[in-house]
Amino acid sequence: MVAGESGYPNGQPVSAMLRHLPNLLTWLRLAAAPALALLLVSGADRAALGVFAFAGLSDAADGFLAKRFGFASRFGRFLDPAADKLLMLAAFVTLTALKVTPLWLTLLVIARDAAIVAGIMLARMLELPIRIEPLFVGKLSTGMQITYVALALFLLTFGLEWPRTLDAAADATAALTILSCLAYAGVGVRALLYRHRGV
Repeated sequence: MVAGESGYPNGQPVSAMLRHLPNLLTWLRLAAAPALALLLVSGADRAALGVFAFAGLSDAADGFLAKRFGFASRFGRFLDPAADKLLMLAAFVTLTALKVTPLWLTLLVIARDAAIVAGIMLARMLELPIRIEPLFVGKLSTGMQITYVALALFLLTFGLEWPRTLDAAADATAALTILSCLAYAGVGVRALLYRHRGV
């Protein structure tokens, strides 16, 4: 018996608490976004780093439980990426307010996410043949953004001055953010061309 088909790993029933654990972890990540911002603003850098680390671990645990026990739901598929994006938004905006992260990078990250959301909405309005799923370069971009925030929080927490390292991470984050945006735009353009040829 496959866990993804019944929710029973190895034929054993899963407890109700375990079944709702992925959604609970997602709600905790939603709460982690404002908590991270407040901790950073108040100067509790070590606690902020801990919250960010917890969010990352809970995301990994969430994904594992969803795949291992087949707990994926429509609500979870919407809420999970929303929680991740909110956490990254809070991190970038707050780090920029603290003059750790350059404004141009935060604006670029926000613009990329806004463009993707707008593109998805437009594709649905036009009924374009697009399958909504993350591209490999999009995953790389998100991973680099997480790495950048983790590095910035680490340096801030321990009072380290590594400007060249942080600048290099910012450049890599920007490059992958732009590449992912172009890749998603390419998907939209190909869908439009396909739709035009089919008309």
